[in-house]
Amino acid sequence: MQIRNVMTGVFALSMMGAANSALADTWRFGLEETEGSVQYAYAEAFKDLIEEKSDGDITVQILPYGVWGSSYSALYDALQGGAIPISFGSGFLGGTVPESQLMSLNYVMPNDQLETAEILNSDAFMQSDAWQQSFRSRGLVPLAAVPEGFQVWTANKPIHTPEDMKGLQIRVMDNSLLRATYQAYGAAPITIAYGELYSALQQGQAEGNIQPVFAHENMGFYEVQDDMIFAEQAQFIGNLIANEKWYEALSDDQQKMLQSTLKEMVQKGHDIQTQFNAERLETIKDKSDINIIYLDEKERSRFRELARPVRKVYVDMVGERGKQALDILLKEVEESKSGSSDSDDGQAT
Repeated sequence: MQIRNVMTGVFALSMMGAANSALADTWRFGLEETEGSVQYAYAEAFKDLIEEKSDGDITVQILPYGVWGSSYSALYDALQGGAIPISFGSGFLGGTVPESQLMSLNYVMPNDQLETAEILNSDAFMQSDAWQQSFRSRGLVPLAAVPEGFQVWTANKPIHTPEDMKGLQIRVMDNSLLRATYQAYGAAPITIAYGELYSALQQGQAEGNIQPVFAHENMGFYEVQDDMIFAEQAQFIGNLIANEKWYEALSDDQQKMLQSTLKEMVQKGHDIQTQFNAERLETIKDKSDINIIYLDEKERSRFRELARPVRKVYVDMVGERGKQALDILLKEVEESKSGSSDSDDGQAT
């Protein structure tokens, strides 16, 4: 779809929301994913809480991928312009908020997925000046981070070592840091639109893929790949973002209601992604004979060593504010690690 047509659709949605606002305030919520995804289930739970807490004075209109269009830049433009006041933004968001690529760094966060969600949503990180200003300087407000499960590799051959990944044309989101990461692993990363990825894998235009389990199942990617590899290098993180003018125009009570809802959603979001990914993995196993590989600590350590220098690449890309955000995050991870009896498997070292 051309950008012009996408924005026409967004404008029409905006007019629908304006018409509805005579009866209730409508919060339009843009998703990067389709129905049946973690983002959609999260949005449904968020909608239920907001509408209940507001006694029906606020309705949440969920706009999944395909409803608002198919170009992520159009979604982010609509968010910055206020036509869609709340939205998810993930790997593609790096073109709008370069510092957001912090969420794409590999082998930084703990292996415990709930612990990751709690650290990312802690006031120490989420409300830090470095993280807030990275978004606010672009007319946006970071509200929450929503981990959607470990990013899992697929390919048409087993991958246990960086040598196995050498030259692999693996699809990554349009994100400079992700390209740098997979180049460090020895792969040849390429970018293909999400809606075109299935056919690209089927036709061999891409040789590998990186998604949470639920997305591999939801989009059928596992049908056209032979091997699924769990390296536990990073979770897929959806950033929940608001238009700054819209957010600041909310009443104090509405802002408090939103913030209390987001705190509740940390656990709910974790429960959603855990259930989705566990159930979808069973579906994949039932419906295919894909070879599932879990890398052991020795195998992960080789990828971890290659990923560590990419932190400097991130800082060089985005500057001092990004470095400050990374330093805060590493400090929170280290403090969490020191309070746990777990090993440092997968953590910042």
